[in-house]
Amino acid sequence: MNFRQEAWSTILKVFKDHDFSDTLLQQRANKLKQSEESVALYYTLVKGVIKMRGKLDYILSHHTDARKYAATDLKIKTLLYIGLYQLIYLDSIPEHAAVNETVELAKSILSDSVADFINAVLRNYLRHPEIVYPTDTIERIAVEHSYPPDLITEWVKLWGPEDTEYLAIFFNENPELHIRVNATATNPQKLEQYFAKRDIMIEPSPAGKLMFKSRHADKILADVAFSEGYFSVQDSSAAMVVDLLDPKEEQSVLDLFAAPGGKCSFIAEKLNNTGEVIAVDKIPNKMKLLKQAADRLQLTNIRLIVADAFKYGPKAPAFDRVLVDAPCSGWGVLSRKADLRWQVHQDIPELIKLQEKALEHAAGFVKPEGYMVYSTCTMNPAENEDQVRKFLKENPKFQLVDASKYIPREYTENGCLKTIPFKHNMDGAFAAKFQKSR
Repeated sequence: MNFRQEAWSTILKVFKDHDFSDTLLQQRANKLKQSEESVALYYTLVKGVIKMRGKLDYILSHHTDARKYAATDLKIKTLLYIGLYQLIYLDSIPEHAAVNETVELAKSILSDSVADFINAVLRNYLRHPEIVYPTDTIERIAVEHSYPPDLITEWVKLWGPEDTEYLAIFFNENPELHIRVNATATNPQKLEQYFAKRDIMIEPSPAGKLMFKSRHADKILADVAFSEGYFSVQDSSAAMVVDLLDPKEEQSVLDLFAAPGGKCSFIAEKLNNTGEVIAVDKIPNKMKLLKQAADRLQLTNIRLIVADAFKYGPKAPAFDRVLVDAPCSGWGVLSRKADLRWQVHQDIPELIKLQEKALEHAAGFVKPEGYMVYSTCTMNPAENEDQVRKFLKENPKFQLVDASKYIPREYTENGCLKTIPFKHNMDGAFAAKFQKSR
């Protein structure tokens, strides 16, 4: 099986069955490695087509009958996406190869008539590659950068068209890899020297003393230092949430909605394998990932509880620190989670209710003079600042703690952690720290 066929199958499952692309990519990459097919091209095609589906649809509908195209079977559309994506974005593949290989793939998995149709559409694009975008600003941004118009409309209301376009562009670029040093196993200087000896460049992140970033993701993740537990993959924005929580050795920490565990493992490292981290999440497969991470990093102070965080109890003010990494719209991680932008069925009002419930539930576990951090991976004020104001109004025993005491001031706003992707070159995130009075 070649990488184009595997890409076609993967993309189809994402669009048709709503499977998560990251899970499929992990499952299928090994099959391609064994057949010596290009895993890098497979990844690029899958992630690229999923991200750019809106733009590809717009272009393709202008190179065939628009009404007939709208009714075209998704299996055929996916082949067209793969062919057109190669023509527009993959300079490493000659035009004739992009067209011919896609046509041959159509013959092998569908029919000669479908192959003829795909050949005609792709060659029509090559003869007339000019793209005329809509004149309306929201429609243009949505089409040119490939986002649902409803999402772009929301962003423009919040931040205006200029910042919305910056955000849309940023999320379409390949993100840098951020890694976090496991301080229980090594230190930043040693890890930097280790990679330098292997001609792998990593650059210190201004967001934290244990954080690095790099454009050499493949080399870094393939290195034995990862499997041996000397570092973890984690965006700097997520690591700063744990810096804000600031857990101390021997403390008890409750991590609600803990899986897949990037923040949880960092908490355990900050405790230096002392104390205890209670990690609660209801999704068994994600908790397996947390268990694997803890084993790889040789962390022995994490206790995993597979349960609904909302039902975890009995509720008692027993913890020095509580982290509420709440379910959210995920607007801040669209560069890494290609599928997320198309999930316009998300019910934001329902998410906001869940977040309110999570905050109220978590607050009951905080010791007097203890701390709680509420965090999301979105820039949506309704899920962030509005939630903080509402919680403080309804819970007079809690006070907001200034985030700039724990993380660099440039990543804070109004006392909270707040990162803007195109400004800070990392995921979008928000976090607020509260202290409970006696």
